[in-house]
Amino acid sequence: MTKPLLVVESPTKVKTLQKYIGKDYNIAATVGHLKDLPARAMGVDVEGGFQPIYQPIPGKQKVIQGLRKSAGDARDVYLAPDPDREGEAIAWHTSEILKKAGRKFYRILFHELTRKAIEEAIASPQDLDRNKYEAQQTRRILDRLVGYHISPLLWRKVKGGLSAGRVQSVALRIICERERAIMAFEPQEYWSITAELDAGHPPIFPAKLVKKDGKKIEIPDEKTAFAMRDELAEASYLVDKVQKKTTRRNPLPPFTTSKLQQEAIRKLRFSAKKTMTIAQQLYEGIELGPGEPVGLITYMRTDSVRISREAALEAMELVRKTFGPDYSLDKPRFFKNKKRAQDAHEAIRPTAVRYTPEQIAAHLSADQLALYRLVWQRFVASQMQPAQINNVSISIRADAYGLNASGSAIKFPGFMALYLSADDELAGTEAKKEIQLPELSEGMHLKLLQLDPKQHFTQPPPRFSEASLVKELEENGIGRPSTYATILSTIRQKGYVELVKRYFRPGELGFIVNDLLVENFPEIFDVEFTARMEDDLDRVESADIDAQEILNRFYGPFKSKLEIANDQMLSVKGVGLPTGLSCQQCGKELHIKVGKNGHFLACSGYPECTYSSDYTRDEKGRIQPVTLSPEEVPDRNCDKCGRPMVVKRGRYGEFLACSGYPECKQTQSINATDPGRLTGVKCPAQGCSGELMEKSSRRGKVFYGCNRFPDCDFATWNKPLAMPCPDCGAAFLVEKTTKREGKRRICLTKECTYSQPVD
Repeated sequence: MTKPLLVVESPTKVKTLQKYIGKDYNIAATVGHLKDLPARAMGVDVEGGFQPIYQPIPGKQKVIQGLRKSAGDARDVYLAPDPDREGEAIAWHTSEILKKAGRKFYRILFHELTRKAIEEAIASPQDLDRNKYEAQQTRRILDRLVGYHISPLLWRKVKGGLSAGRVQSVALRIICERERAIMAFEPQEYWSITAELDAGHPPIFPAKLVKKDGKKIEIPDEKTAFAMRDELAEASYLVDKVQKKTTRRNPLPPFTTSKLQQEAIRKLRFSAKKTMTIAQQLYEGIELGPGEPVGLITYMRTDSVRISREAALEAMELVRKTFGPDYSLDKPRFFKNKKRAQDAHEAIRPTAVRYTPEQIAAHLSADQLALYRLVWQRFVASQMQPAQINNVSISIRADAYGLNASGSAIKFPGFMALYLSADDELAGTEAKKEIQLPELSEGMHLKLLQLDPKQHFTQPPPRFSEASLVKELEENGIGRPSTYATILSTIRQKGYVELVKRYFRPGELGFIVNDLLVENFPEIFDVEFTARMEDDLDRVESADIDAQEILNRFYGPFKSKLEIANDQMLSVKGVGLPTGLSCQQCGKELHIKVGKNGHFLACSGYPECTYSSDYTRDEKGRIQPVTLSPEEVPDRNCDKCGRPMVVKRGRYGEFLACSGYPECKQTQSINATDPGRLTGVKCPAQGCSGELMEKSSRRGKVFYGCNRFPDCDFATWNKPLAMPCPDCGAAFLVEKTTKREGKRRICLTKECTYSQPVD
């Protein structure tokens, strides 16, 4: 009889588990999902009650055969994919594949990969969770209904290769709406006045004007500021009130998934995707010695702040030994979950605080160590005493005016001796700038040394960083913690947004797609609607609502909107988006269109008028056509017909084309007279008289192509060298660099094997 089979998701986990239970169990990995909806069909039987049509994922047949072989004739199969909805779906699909008469399946949940946790999980197996599987399946069906129907609509109306997602498109909408708020923002002028005061003993300190006649003051312009300055210059300054108090600041709870992503983005400059990849490695096991893989953190996909009493006590003991009794708590500190949070897993914490970052640093990469230290310090700090901060606030009276001065100092660092969040660090930086106050008492007279009026302007709302976008999605209930990294990656990969100095800014394609989706599917891509859908999926998991009800309620209105959009959604390929701008040639309105080379302006009078132009947007979002003035057009005539050459834009950038097109189709590189970019190598394409030149791809990668493009499309990634091949006599060689062989000169002729290293 074959040993019982234990199935996990990741091959990395196999090694960790074999260390503890390998002698009693066969252990195999699914390497992710085994089944999914088909790639080239919707895979959902809408008429049959939204039944999903699963099939083995292409390329997984070898894995499936391996699982069947590992199962052999075993009677017991323990299914231990990750303890979340996706893991539950993998467990169900694995049971379907390995189903056999007399075979029993058990669900095992590993929240951490330690000996104790593994043995406890195996000792208390559970049944497969139908409700959790239904919740995952319902989400998958909803996503497929949206993506499968709307993405092809975008292909027809805008551009091939685009995609729409039930959640990703809401994230795009949030970014676009913030950008438009920035564009619409009109800065307002305001002024501040700061007085420099002397109490008769050091230090001299500043105080800010805040009130007049007991009311909050606003200083709108220079005239008002200078009038107040003149009045303050004649006033008598008196300490009105001195307030001293000590506040207690409690530590933050251990990390949830979204909070870990936010903190790693801000403190470590990791992306959300990188954070989750490294966290997965720490969870699945790191070798701390030969053949000793250890899971260092608990499961990293969670929105719960719950921690076990045992882990809290272990942290308390470490604090007492390391920092002393003044820093240690008398009893463990526990945290309450938010209303939306699921409590299936603990917060992200170290599996054992005895593995300090310093102790295991030699076994971790720099990135692994940085993230582990973040998790370890945050958790241990959560079981330390609060910080105590002394705050002093001074109210000063200057005749009818009121001024304030304040300062703070740490009385007892508490948890801050170990861990400061990104916000604490920012506050600490600001604290260093805070004023030092002398000893002051009520009724004390102060001497005015100087008055400093300053002009300011209100600032627009900030763009979203990865961290603040994750926070926005979390606070609005959009998506789940495990999906944030994928959402952020997808909207960048599709070209909808770009990261500029670590902040998201929508591109023109992002605006176009967002506007079309919001106009035609206002509810489907609404923040509140999407959040309610997430709540409904949670209710499916808790068996409070039937999945069929959710799908029926969603699909009816969606189908109706889809039918209208198929007919009425504006085609950016064809008609284009109206701009309100007039064509320079015929006066008709210019429209935004999208072609294979991107977006551009085109005359609505096409084909009678063929005017087109690139465009940009100013800081207010207004469209600015980009046209070459006469002096920007090179003084060059066509060498075939003699007519002037004009600048055109193609797939690989700008080039010169004959103004007599389509009668004359002669083209030429715009840089043909630039010897710095020409290589001195004639184009090898048969019948071509061009020359190879250095160019740059859309992604900025250098390649070498014919200067007669687009008539000749020869191109190579390797640098051409103006020297003949000594073996076959080919007109030129190229310089090629590989990791194994370094930089070499080679011949491009297929039959020639010439290859020599470059000194």
